Amino acid sequence: MSILIADSGSTKTDWVLLDNNKVIVSFQTIGFNPYFQSSEEISAEIKASLMPILKDHISNLTHISFYGAGCSSSEKINVVKQGLFLAFGNVPSEVNHDLLAAARALCGKEKGIACILGTGSNSCLYNGETIVENVPSVGYFFGDHGSGATIGRMFIQDYFDGKLPAHLKQAFEEAGYHREIILESIYKKPMPSKYLAGVVKFLVNYNNEIYVKDLIKKCFLDFFDAQVSKYTNAKNLPVNSVGSVGFHYKELLTDAAREKGFMIGNIIKSPIDGLIKYHS
Repeated sequence: MSILIADSGSTKTDWVLLDNNKVIVSFQTIGFNPYFQSSEEISAEIKASLMPILKDHISNLTHISFYGAGCSSSEKINVVKQGLFLAFGNVPSEVNHDLLAAARALCGKEKGIACILGTGSNSCLYNGETIVENVPSVGYFFGDHGSGATIGRMFIQDYFDGKLPAHLKQAFEEAGYHREIILESIYKKPMPSKYLAGVVKFLVNYNNEIYVKDLIKKCFLDFFDAQVSKYTNAKNLPVNSVGSVGFHYKELLTDAAREKGFMIGNIIKSPIDGLIKYHS
């Protein structure tokens, strides 16, 4: 019995093939999001990047469990399911929101608050089996507090407004960021949230700067106000986080939680290990 597990964000997808509870293949492709990609585009990428890796195992594949960003409605779930069908044929597939992946990986069978802090952000209250409360994510334009996209957007806003420290402004431009390039990437090219989140890769070189610490902590404080504080009994439950932004800035995340009166639980970079354990 072989199970293919996919954990997909807007930036990347982690794939793991389990056969009798043993990892046979582990691979990574680009991220998939049905808000930005069609079934045909998803299928084409799977065929080009993943199928050559799985070619010797396809005949034994019995189930696909896909967790993905944007898979929050039946319409969007069907976009992904159709993409999987075009790539894998009649192999049974289950498509769930990446928020359920986060909850299963972070909390296991325990009650808690599960958060995603990566390119985008989201959160939920998990009762050990299912998601029972969710403050809806409204994407990088209106929300995504605490995410890489929001950190990037706020940094760029300060760049345009002339609020950056002079040496950061100079370094930012030397890294290839200029007004016209930024505006074209945001308004004319696909997946602007990924572009905005890419700014964090620039910022990691300046993690000790007061400006950078204050910017990121403010994003986390906004996240606790806009998301975590809305859940029932939130201050008596552990707040767990998965995603590269929360992981790399775990100290600032912990400081922000403490300032707002919340308890931090598990902070991990990727849910895939937890999902392997769950599906085993």
